Amino acid sequence: MTAISVSHLTFEYDDQLPTIEDATVNIPSSKFSLLVGPSGCGKSTLLKIIANLYPDFGGTISSGSVKIEPNQRVAMMFQDPSQQFTLDTPRHEIIFALENLRLDHDTIDQRIQDALNFCNIESLADRQFGTLSGGEKQKCALAVMIAMNSDIFLLDEPFASVDPQSRNQLIERLAVLKDQYNKTIVVTDHDLTGYEEVVDEMYRFDVIRHRIEHLSEDEKHKVLADHFSIHHVPVTLPSDQEHSVIELRNLQLTRGTTTLADIDSFNFYDQQITLITGQNGIGKSTLFSAIAKLFNYKGVITLNHTNIQKIRPAKYHQQIAMVFQEAASQFVDVTVNEELELSKKHRLSNYFSDQMINDALNSLGLSGFGERVVYSLSQGQQKKLQILLMLIISPSILLLDEPLTGLDEKSITGIFDILKKSCEAQHQTVIMISHQLTKLSQWVDHHVLFSNQTLTYQEVI
Repeated sequence: MTAISVSHLTFEYDDQLPTIEDATVNIPSSKFSLLVGPSGCGKSTLLKIIANLYPDFGGTISSGSVKIEPNQRVAMMFQDPSQQFTLDTPRHEIIFALENLRLDHDTIDQRIQDALNFCNIESLADRQFGTLSGGEKQKCALAVMIAMNSDIFLLDEPFASVDPQSRNQLIERLAVLKDQYNKTIVVTDHDLTGYEEVVDEMYRFDVIRHRIEHLSEDEKHKVLADHFSIHHVPVTLPSDQEHSVIELRNLQLTRGTTTLADIDSFNFYDQQITLITGQNGIGKSTLFSAIAKLFNYKGVITLNHTNIQKIRPAKYHQQIAMVFQEAASQFVDVTVNEELELSKKHRLSNYFSDQMINDALNSLGLSGFGERVVYSLSQGQQKKLQILLMLIISPSILLLDEPLTGLDEKSITGIFDILKKSCEAQHQTVIMISHQLTKLSQWVDHHVLFSNQTLTYQEVI
């Protein structure tokens, strides 16, 4: 039986070329379906059309139709789940959703407990969303969908900010929903790790021929087999010849009554690209906020051997720039051109000339997007633009928090090619947090594990 029927669908955002053109695809009921394709090809847009968000809240369907199997409740998880939360805590969010379904209190209480247990997030139920990591928010969004007892689960890059262990657990949980509860699961993802044993159907967006291909079993297995995730690849430990640029001394990070970090002594090194990994919620983003002077801490953080508290904020933030997890929260203007002009106004060097910026836009697939509203871009396109904007400013140190969210392998290569050249030419230092490790080792100099409230250099990724 078909759960979702897409027939000759053409969709475009206002005054833009079609994002989806004459697409036809049938997605079966009670199956696990995976949608793949490059950043900006229309995967997220299709899910929002299926979820009945578009065209009511954006864009136009100029031809074709989307039909859902009768009496099927559809729920969607956005790439950035923060955009879909209404209340302050996961428990209140679930209660709000279930009260809108007019369920009685006893049923609501049981649904809450079952959903929290299913996603293994009981400890997060009463935390403020603002204190949760990106991965923890994704788990909470899934819990809301489960509590609603949705029939069709649409998940847009649901594991982009989730650590590898949690990713595997959540994929297994989705498989349970399909196998034991006959739910229809539709997922978009660029990282194909972990899907080998659970995916029933795979659909590929062909941007050249403007169609969605239903892959055969052989084609599906080939795509999954060709996907290569880097694990346990050797990287170097810092040498005696490297110079420290950021030093942490007796650093304590606390959120509420929870100690996130208790670091006696740790150095980040100059003109290196350093990767930080660790489980969701352990404190990686909080560490970045502390280094960026956005979070109160105990102890001492130095930049080039000077206590950062003694450096004037304006001067300090010329030297250190942070790329947030949520790209949309970093934009301050409306269009792509306006954002570019703002970054050019504040650039600290002439390395990123206008010609180099145009070349970068072209290599990142953002050429011709100047008049586009930044919020109409796909998550991957927003992320590429966000990183480019920070690079144009040319700070000495870049803190990148989950910079690979929503990016396909080609986009990752494009971003890191520009980043690496900028670092070498301008002697920059990059410290990044990422759970997505695919093809990453070729760009990274050092790997740091955040575990047990401290940081340790590792010899492998």
